[in-house]
Amino acid sequence: MSRKRTFASRELVQNHLPNCFALKNLDYGSEDITIMGDGLAFISTGLKFPGMPSSDATGKIFSLDMTDPRMKPVELRMPRNFDLESFNPHGISVYIDPSDYAIYLFVVNHPQHKSQVELFQYVEDDHSLVHLKTIKHELLRSVNDILAVGVDSFYATNDRYFTNAFLKSWLEPLLSQPWTNVVYYSPEEVKVVSEGYYFANGINISPDKRHIYVADLFDHNVHVLERKEDNTLVSVKAVAVNSLCDNVEVDAESGDLWLGCHPNAWKAIMFDPKDPPGSEVIQIQNIHSDQPVVTRVYEDDGHVIIGSSVAATYGGKLLIGTVFHKALCCDLN
Repeated sequence: MSRKRTFASRELVQNHLPNCFALKNLDYGSEDITIMGDGLAFISTGLKFPGMPSSDATGKIFSLDMTDPRMKPVELRMPRNFDLESFNPHGISVYIDPSDYAIYLFVVNHPQHKSQVELFQYVEDDHSLVHLKTIKHELLRSVNDILAVGVDSFYATNDRYFTNAFLKSWLEPLLSQPWTNVVYYSPEEVKVVSEGYYFANGINISPDKRHIYVADLFDHNVHVLERKEDNTLVSVKAVAVNSLCDNVEVDAESGDLWLGCHPNAWKAIMFDPKDPPGSEVIQIQNIHSDQPVVTRVYEDDGHVIIGSSVAATYGGKLLIGTVFHKALCCDLN
């Protein structure tokens, strides 16, 4: 892994927001967060990612009602027929069925560091998840994030080309080639729809569903892609973010992109508790215009929050999640 690509020499700074506090119950990461239109957030925790610190805690999914002033995450009850011991949740995405408003939660899972997608239905009455199916496919080889576009269809990013542990952890970062991709999955067809990324990471969709956004961690940019009728993606442009951005969330009203980023990823890879990696939240406004506005909304040198991976907003509040540390809630105003 080159020091240049990971911004190894970048000095970390503090640029805080008012009234930040750590969310309860989320001590083992909050790698991905997604918030629905009514303020209900889903949070994945307990990710064990190769090369990153992690705990022995099993993976869990939490919900958080952003309209409740107590702001307390609730652990979702998992079904008995599901292997919780090996549950290793990564990217998540929600799909609401327009015909009956059923809520489907798609979760990238890495049992024994393999890659598969778990499809759940959320039951609001008792804060539980019903497991519907596990999806595996040879093209879903190293899935990082997922974007649900139907009750059983989605886009997924692969962040590595190799599946062999040694090759993907050591050789691939050393070669640093744009070999990763985006895959479209449906029961009818599975295909690569976009490629040429150094490390395809977060993926999301515009409010009008016409464009898809993909963060390339090691190329320090966000790709804007147009979605075609046959679900293929055509590149429109890439917007430089000057950071290693992880997950992408989209504000449903403004269309702004919110990114949880690693300002100095070298520190995350070489983890030293005395010199921790920092955190950074980036907002992109007017991404489809000739001059998108890229703003650093929050920065920390690792003394408050370590290794931010996602940022999501609702009702003037900002949630910041991390790969293996705590989660923060701050006021944006």
